[in-house]
Amino acid sequence: MLGGQDMNRILWVDDEIDLLQPYIIYLKEKGYEVVTASNGEDAVEAISRQTSDVSHQGSEISIVFLDENMPGMSGLETLQEIKRIHPEVPVVMITKSEEEHIMEQAIGGKIADYLTKPVNPSQILLCLKKHIHQQAIVSEQVQQNYRQEWSDITYMIDTASTIEEWQAIERMLSKWDIELAEIEAEQGGRSGMHSLIEDQRTQANAAFGKWVSRNYEGWFGTSERPIMSQDVMKHAVFPLLDRGEKVLVCVIDNFRYDQWKTIQPLISEFYTIRTEEQYTSILPTATQYARNAIFAGLLPLQIQEMYPQYWVEEGDEESKNQYEKELVQTLLDRYRRRESFNYWKVNESDFCERVIAQLKGVKTPLNIVVLNFIDMLSHSRTESKIMKELANDESAYRSLTMSWFKHSPTHELLRRAAELGFTLVLTTDHGTTRVKNAVQIIADKNTNTNIRYKVGKALNCNSKNVMTIEQPKRVGLPCPNVSSSYMFCTGSDFFAYPNQFNYYAQYFRNTFQHGGISLEEMIIPLVTLVPKR
Repeated sequence: MLGGQDMNRILWVDDEIDLLQPYIIYLKEKGYEVVTASNGEDAVEAISRQTSDVSHQGSEISIVFLDENMPGMSGLETLQEIKRIHPEVPVVMITKSEEEHIMEQAIGGKIADYLTKPVNPSQILLCLKKHIHQQAIVSEQVQQNYRQEWSDITYMIDTASTIEEWQAIERMLSKWDIELAEIEAEQGGRSGMHSLIEDQRTQANAAFGKWVSRNYEGWFGTSERPIMSQDVMKHAVFPLLDRGEKVLVCVIDNFRYDQWKTIQPLISEFYTIRTEEQYTSILPTATQYARNAIFAGLLPLQIQEMYPQYWVEEGDEESKNQYEKELVQTLLDRYRRRESFNYWKVNESDFCERVIAQLKGVKTPLNIVVLNFIDMLSHSRTESKIMKELANDESAYRSLTMSWFKHSPTHELLRRAAELGFTLVLTTDHGTTRVKNAVQIIADKNTNTNIRYKVGKALNCNSKNVMTIEQPKRVGLPCPNVSSSYMFCTGSDFFAYPNQFNYYAQYFRNTFQHGGISLEEMIIPLVTLVPKR
C-alpha cells in the first residue's frame, strides 16, 4: 500500500473513461492515484504540464494506460507525442484489436506492454508491478536471498578444506557481488549489502590465504592436487584434438571469474557452454610464471632446466613471455603430437582484425590467441588518474570489461570463430585483485618490482598475512640465487619499501594487481564452448 509522497500516479487515457470507474476505484484502494483523460489531446497536455512544472501537479506520472482506438488523435499518435515529451514514462497500450500491424506499430513506438480488451484488474495490477515496482521487488528479493545465504557462505568459508569448496565459494561470492552491484546500479547508490559482500570476501580471502599456505607445497610431487596452470593444455585442449575438433584457445590475460560471468551473455549469443570449470593458477600468479607454464605444460623450474633458452629471469629487461609459441611446440613434441598450430598475440585492435581476416582460411587443428587487453586495462588503471576514477571498485572494473568486450574486435573474433566451427577454449593465466593495505618489506636492490610477490635474498616482512617459500624448488620455482626465497601477499595486501612508504601506499591503494594469493587471482575460469547451430 502506497501513500503520501510515495503514491504512484497513473494516467489512464480512454474515450470511454466513465466505464472504467470500477478499475479506478480498485486502483485507488491499492494505493494509487489515478488521473484520467478522455482523449489524446488532454493526455498530451497532462504530460506537458507535468514536464514543465511537476511541483504544482504533485507526484510525477509513473505510467500511462492508453486506449489505441480513440476519436480525434489516435492512440498511436498520442503515443508518439507522449514519448516525444516524456521518453522515459512507460506506456501500456490497451486495444480491442489484435491486428498484427497495430501491435508492430505500438511496439515500434516503444510501448512498455500491450493488453487486449477486456482487461481484468489482476492484469492491470501485474502491469503496475512489472513496470513501476519491478526494480524494488527484485532488489528486495535479491537482498533477502543474500541475507538467507550469508550464513551458509560464512560456514563454507570457516570449514573449507578442498579446492572444490573454495571454487564453490568463489562462484557464490562472484554471483552475489554481481547481482547486488546490478541492484545498486539501478538504485543509483550503494546499499548496506555492498559492505556486507565486501566484508565476506575479505573474510574468505583471509581464510583462503591461510589454507594455501598450509597446502600449496603438498600439491607438488603428487597426483592428488587441483588442475593447475601446467595442466591446462593436457586437460582441456588435447582431448578436443583427439576427437578431431578444430580448436581456438583464447587466453585473456588478467581475466577473473566474475569478469567471465559478466561477458558470458554476449558470448552465449553464438556459443553454447560444453563445460565450465575453474582451475588454480600456480604461484606467483604472474604472466611470466603462469602463462609460460600453460603453454609449456611444465612448471617454471622445469622450463628453466629443460629449455633454458626460453626462460627469462626476473631481472632481465627482455619480455618475459616472448617464447610462448616455442613453448607450445616443445609441449607438442614431448607428447609426440603432430598437430600444426597457429599462435597470435594481440595487443592492438587492428592486429585483432587481422586475426579475424586470417581465421577464414585456417585449416590447422590448434589455434591459440593471447589477448592482453584486460592486462592493459589493469595497468592503465594503476597509472592513469582518469582510469582510477572509472574503475574504482570491482563493479566498475567489470563494467569496463563488458564495455571493452562488447565494442572491441574480440567480440567479432569469437563470433567469427563460431561461424567457422571452432570449438572455443576460453581461459586465462591468472586473475587480479584490488589491493588496499600496504605492508612494509625489506629486501636487497636486486629484488623484483611486483608488489604482490617478491623473490630475492634476505626478504624481511613483519606481516602475518604473507606466505614464504624458503625452498622454491619444492614448488617448481627457479632460484635466482642459492639463498633466494619467495614471499607472497595474501588478501588485499601489497608490499611497499620503507623508503617513501606512505607515497607508494597511497599510489597503489585500490588498484588492481596480481602475483599474490587470493581467490580472484588463483581460482580462474576454464571454459569449453561449442558453436550454436
